[in-house]
Amino acid sequence: MKTYAIAAIPGDGIGSEVIAAGVEALTALARRQGGFQFRFDHFDWGGEYYKKHGRMMPENGRDLIRQHDAILFGSAGHPEIPDHITLWGLRLAICQPFDQYANVRPTRVLPGITSPLRHVNGDELDWVIVRENSEGEYAGVGGRVHQGSPLEAATDVSMFTRAGVERIMRFAFKLAQSRPRKKLTVVTKSNAQRHAMVMWDEIAVEIAAEFKDVTWDKMLVDAMTMRMVMKPETVDTVVATNLHADILSDLAAALAGSLGIAPTANLNPERTYPSMFEPIHGSAFDIMGKGIANPVGTFWSAVMMLEHRSSASPRTRNSTPRTSVAPRAPPTSPRRWSTRSRGRTGRAFSAPPLPLPAGLLRHMFQA
Repeated sequence: MKTYAIAAIPGDGIGSEVIAAGVEALTALARRQGGFQFRFDHFDWGGEYYKKHGRMMPENGRDLIRQHDAILFGSAGHPEIPDHITLWGLRLAICQPFDQYANVRPTRVLPGITSPLRHVNGDELDWVIVRENSEGEYAGVGGRVHQGSPLEAATDVSMFTRAGVERIMRFAFKLAQSRPRKKLTVVTKSNAQRHAMVMWDEIAVEIAAEFKDVTWDKMLVDAMTMRMVMKPETVDTVVATNLHADILSDLAAALAGSLGIAPTANLNPERTYPSMFEPIHGSAFDIMGKGIANPVGTFWSAVMMLEHRSSASPRTRNSTPRTSVAPRAPPTSPRRWSTRSRGRTGRAFSAPPLPLPAGLLRHMFQA
């Protein structure tokens, strides 16, 4: 029987609760389908590890997970530790060295959720946002001098390389090509950022020539926020820089009704390193331990993990978790999918109808 090794990193706050629910669901799925199984290796990295050891993960942490088939991640963020330490010490310490340069965030209005947008009932909002995940505004280049003095200065330098922009543009065009509408919006800010963003625009034009069947347009990031709110039906696939897509994807999740159930895939498309899958939500210490953390974002991220393992091409259409096994309360309700429901979660995934995308299991783990 084929065994797939998954590195489970709960991280901080409710991360341990939602990852436990995700592990339970995936274990039940493998048991129901037969022919394969998961081996979950758990790593207690995060804020509590930092308080004991002065770092978010051990020095050889990446070596411990490098050979795994995938990484299932919970959240990073601890109220007693500065955010830049928790982010750069764990999540980015995995994403960047493992060259997970394509951050993919699908957004849809799930059954039972009401979008805050008046005229959106579901189909009008079906997006995928592709975020450059290895350089740009989060390249980590910069520094501070003369700290504490009146002459103190600090820089954070946005670094864009032709290789980095080309590969994320090509990934985004290919993804748009695979979706029914074959439509891509390239987000930019080249009116004000006249060097890197102009190069970004020029490379988009070059890559577009390889995808004659994809209709594409360009939009300034500030105008894009208005378009997402006012004309959501005109948006399909979006590609943006690390910072721009970070912000736009959170807006997208909110417009779909809940930031708490949105998924993320941090992909190394070449599969040189394992890819990492995580819910968008944070560590939410205010609800930790109450049994009301919603694991739907983890379930959806697990679906993306299975799809990545099953095919060399990105697929996000139909990658939404089915809800036919859930109670009638909306997915954002604590009594629908909550970590208090563990045990019932495994039974739900073990019995038909299976809450995974139609056709997914036919292709599972063929790559």
